[in-house]
Order: sequence, then C-alpha cells, then structure tokens
Amino acid sequence: VYKRQAVGTDIGCGMAAMRFDGSYEIFKNNDNASKVLKGLATVAPANKHPLGGQRDWLPDEILRRRLSHQGLAKASTRDGKVQFGTLGRGNHFLEIQVDDEDALWLMVHSGSRAMGQSIAKHHLAGAKKSDSGLLFFEEDSNEGRAYLNDADWAVEYARANRRRIMESAAMLIEELFGLGADRSTLFDSVHNFVEKEKHGEAEILIHRKCANSAKEGELSIIPGSMGTPSYHVIGRGSAEGLDSCSHGAGRAMSRSEARARISERQRNREMSGIRFDANRSRYLLDEAPGAYKDIEAVMRAQKELIRRGRRLRPVLNYKG
Repeated sequence: VYKRQAVGTDIGCGMAAMRFDGSYEIFKNNDNASKVLKGLATVAPANKHPLGGQRDWLPDEILRRRLSHQGLAKASTRDGKVQFGTLGRGNHFLEIQVDDEDALWLMVHSGSRAMGQSIAKHHLAGAKKSDSGLLFFEEDSNEGRAYLNDADWAVEYARANRRRIMESAAMLIEELFGLGADRSTLFDSVHNFVEKEKHGEAEILIHRKCANSAKEGELSIIPGSMGTPSYHVIGRGSAEGLDSCSHGAGRAMSRSEARARISERQRNREMSGIRFDANRSRYLLDEAPGAYKDIEAVMRAQKELIRRGRRLRPVLNYKG
C-alpha cells in the first residue's frame, strides 16, 4: 500500500534545527557524551513518553483542532498523548552538529508517530485507485476534505512534536553543561505532506513524499547520514522542479542488504570521531553511513533546485 499513495504514512515527518551557544568540543569527551546520550533516552524516548499521560501534555493548538472521525479523536487522546515528545525508530534521530564557523547546532528528525499511521490507515481503507495504481480521493468530496483536514492535523502534530523534542534536549544540555539555546534560530522543514499551491496559472495540490518544499528563499534541511554532513539549504523556486528538492541523501542499500554487507568494524570506521550509543552498536548497522548515498553527489545533482547554506558535521548522534 505504501507505494500506491502519494503521501507517506508518517504524515508531517520532517526536520528541525536550532543553534546553541558554546563549543562543540565539550561533546568530544566520552563522559560528557555518555551523559547526553543517557539523558536523551529519558527526555526524548523512542516510543512512549513517561509524561505522556498528563492532561496538558499536548499543546493547545493541537487540542483545539478536530479530527474527522471519532476513532481518530480517541487515538489522539491515547497514542497522541503518550507518544508526544518521542523520537521514533529507524532513520529518526537527534544530532549535535557543528557548522564550518564552529557554531553548535541541534537537529532532530521525527514525525507524527502512531497518529500519522492511524490517519493514513483509516483513510486508505476508503480510497479509490487510479489508472496508474495510486490511491486517491476527489478533493471536493467528503472523503477528500476529511483526509486533508486530518493530514493537516498530523503535520501540525509532527511540528509540535519536534519542537517538544528540541525543547527537552535544550533543557537537558543547559542543565548538564550550561549551554543555552538560541531559540530565535529554530526552524522546521517538513518532507511528507500535501499542500495546495499555485504553479503557473493553476492552483493544484502538491504531494511531497520524501521531498522538501524549495520555494524561492525558503529554508529547509537536507541530512546526510549519522556519519556525514547535513545541509541547511535555500530554495531557488524551480518551476520545473515544482518548487521541491530532496529530503536527504537517501539510501544506497536496503536495510536487509546493509545488515548483511556492513560489519560493525566498517560502521565504526565510518563513525570515527562521532559519539553514539555503543550499547546499540549491532542494531545500527542498517543506519551506517555506508548504507546511504554520497550526500555531496546528491547536493550537486540538485544545484538548480537549491542553494547551499550551512554545512553541518555530526559530533554526537542519538537514535531511538
């Protein structure tokens, strides 16, 4: 089913970034890195959050919005609460980075968690199939309006989830090392959504699945891998590219292929100088840098779509 839809199931999945005051050198110390990794597992867990049962855990902008079906509304008060502020697994991550001017940055990759899955599953059950095999709704039908409402809910939930993770990580880093976050630098970049836009003379629905919006002057994030640079980029507004660009380096190997071909020794060599949770070493083979495409080649291939901004090198990587 995943390949037959124009928006993925993790609706609203994306990236967020924020700059910190202080030097990245502090995270090169093994003891400091261990404290951060342990702390992140507590304040931004992979699955359920220990504070998720609190009534005020979800922000007001999410609580005020209505979902189209009672079952989805019920899920939002259950899964939506206990997973809010959680990272997820797979290629979702939180990373401490340094740019070429030695400024410290925090980057997070996460989405709408179980809620995006629930919304997608609920609506896909009633979708039509086009001649191309893609599942769809008519925009002006009751089903289409309900999907667009719920998909927009998931995008806002995912954005709020990333903000919560960033804030939790910022408070942890400030508590441990006294490094303050510059919250004025926080920005967000979504890469799995549908949005109505004007292209040429037509106003149409643009589906971006594993793609960033790259309108003229628009800021977005293109990550590499847990061992290679990421980029803050600026859109060129390419009409031919529908104002879009890639959302990351992309995989060069499937997960099963990476687990079969990449050894722990190779992965450790590729992660030289970058701190990560060694206790989860064997579980991260499918996320090794060698499993991903060359980010520099990917950036060159889309030079007509975006302008390069900051280049950020990983210092510490946390995966759920």
